[in-house]
Amino acid sequence: MMTNTANSTLMTESPAATRLREKIEQATAVVGVVGLGYVGLPLVRAVHEHGYRAIGYDTDQTKVDQLNAGQTYLKHLGADLVKTLAASDRFTPTADPALLAEADIILLCVPTPLGRHNEPDLSFVLDSTRMVAEILREGQLVVLESTTYPGTTRDEMLPILEAGGLRAGVDFFVAYSPEREDPGREGFSTASIPKLVGGVDAVSGDLATRFYTRVINQVHAVSSAEVAESAKLLENIYRAVNIAMVNEMKILLRDMDIDVWEVIDAASTKPFGFQPFYPGPGLGGHCIPIDPFYLTWKAKAIGRTTKFIELAGEINKQMPTYVVGQLVSALNERERSLRGAKILVMGIAYKPNIDDIRESPAAEIIEMLHGGGAIVAYHDPHVTSFPHMRKHHITLDSVTLTPDVVRAHDVVLIVTDHAAVDYEMLGAHARLIVDTRNAMAKHAPNAAAPIVKA
Repeated sequence: MMTNTANSTLMTESPAATRLREKIEQATAVVGVVGLGYVGLPLVRAVHEHGYRAIGYDTDQTKVDQLNAGQTYLKHLGADLVKTLAASDRFTPTADPALLAEADIILLCVPTPLGRHNEPDLSFVLDSTRMVAEILREGQLVVLESTTYPGTTRDEMLPILEAGGLRAGVDFFVAYSPEREDPGREGFSTASIPKLVGGVDAVSGDLATRFYTRVINQVHAVSSAEVAESAKLLENIYRAVNIAMVNEMKILLRDMDIDVWEVIDAASTKPFGFQPFYPGPGLGGHCIPIDPFYLTWKAKAIGRTTKFIELAGEINKQMPTYVVGQLVSALNERERSLRGAKILVMGIAYKPNIDDIRESPAAEIIEMLHGGGAIVAYHDPHVTSFPHMRKHHITLDSVTLTPDVVRAHDVVLIVTDHAAVDYEMLGAHARLIVDTRNAMAKHAPNAAAPIVKA
């Protein structure tokens, strides 16, 4: 279903636009997906399932080799997906950018991290755009799906793409359509999550909307790329601000000896005007910890400040420090120093029941514990070895969770509340549990271990 709230002015199509529209409607358009990670690979699935030929490009040759062999590297997507793609003659994984010249539609699904000073790092977007510019031809549609600040598609990408002499909206087409993936969330897939689409011009927006309507159940067209870029930021800043508020409430209520989790449950009985958000050890994932800073940077560029959003960012960023402080206090109360203490961290993924560790607060927490002289081990049923991260370099492997292993540690620190963990066993054998997720709530009455909520 397509919902179009964009301007409905009459558009005059160029011959290139007409040919591309016909290819989209006949499902003969070739779709190139740049970046085969948490966003790109599910998008390949949606494109492939709806009859289009897909070219998947990634700079990581290992991913390409795994896809060719039908081996999965994103467990939450299941093994069947990559097996289906490997057996299909309509999917070509590659690390050769020249193959993208065959694509009529190119979707950019690349990271947009932060720099050292929390400034936007558009290097992946700009490098990908330059790569596309090298093979850009008449009749191609280029769509950015990566989260970014308003104006990126028009002000940063468009000049690179037009430098070769082709004209946007006439010879080729450019749009923005933000990804809305939530790895591990049940009941939703790429095809079932409504899609926002905004073009840098009316023709580009219309062509992008027509394409996504063929592979996504519901598409909502907006008047410009800037509106779509802003909407994506609003979605995630909304969550970041509310999580910051409840994190601040947690700290305040703890000092008043009030359980924030019970308070949230009580407030949730109101049938209107309240939506529950839950505190934690810090924000994780690629979007929520990063997106607010993209808007604050853009605001400064136009001479504005975003005090509310920046304050939320400060609160959320301090949560790993708060958690470690609560752990140290709990040790001190038991006449135990952090230095030399054996800490077992439960869960390093940024959210339960997946293997995604992007921006996980567990990395910062473990580094702070190491810095304080603690001896740290971790258990995560979904992450067997601590992967390389841009800002963190931790060399640890997941330990097997047994009563003996639990008893051998001074503290069990619950950072991620995976369902596969035996919390009853933790409660029975741990010396001390510091719980950042309220994971022990159901098991506390039977637990022998003292439980500190942090």
